[in-house]
Parts: sequence; C-alpha cells; structure tokens
Amino acid sequence: MEELARFGGHLISGEPWFPEEGVCCAEQLSAEFRRQMVELVRAGRTPEELAKEFQPSAQSIRTWVRQADLDDGRRQDGLTSAEKDELARLRRENKILRAEKEILRKCTAAFFARETDLPR
Repeated sequence: MEELARFGGHLISGEPWFPEEGVCCAEQLSAEFRRQMVELVRAGRTPEELAKEFQPSAQSIRTWVRQADLDDGRRQDGLTSAEKDELARLRRENKILRAEKEILRKCTAAFFARETDLPR
C-alpha cells in the first residue's frame, strides 16, 4: 500500500498540503494532494482513515474520488471536470449576452421614443 511522506506539512511533491489561514480549505488543497488522496482510496484506504491522518473531511475525499472517476470514465452519472468548466463558461457568456440584449432593447426603445416625439 502506498504511503505519503509528511515532513512539516508537506507532501512528497514539496507543496504544503494544509490551507493558509483565512482561506477556504477546498480551494487551497493542491491538485497533487487531491490526486494522491484519490490514489490512496483506490489502493484500499478508506476516506475516513485518510481524513483522520491528513485533515480534509472524508466527504471531501469521497467527492474527489467521484470526480476523478467521472474524469477517468469509470462512471457516467455526472459531468466531467471539462464539461463543468464548459458549462460555467457558457453560463457566463449567456449572462453577458442577456445583459447586452437588454441594453440594446432599452437603447432602441429610447431612440424610437425620441423619433416619434420630433415635429415633422
């Protein structure tokens, strides 16, 4: 079974695995740390064991494993990371387009209101 070496809060890669103070834990855990947690779960360790040893919650570890399984094609009951990124990008783009459409609608209404008020 694979073990992670811990020296002063650092993983094998040398990156700190613990979050900085005042910053959201999920955002600060490195992708390498998450990948190593997924590998340990796949090698037979339970998320609960890993949570006690390395501090992220067992549910976070289960979520990372589920997402890794989706990304690797091991399961089909959700969106891959690439699909999630594309969906977020399209939603942002859609929001911008709706705002632009609303601006054009208001400008057009104001223009025609002025045109109809002018004496001929």
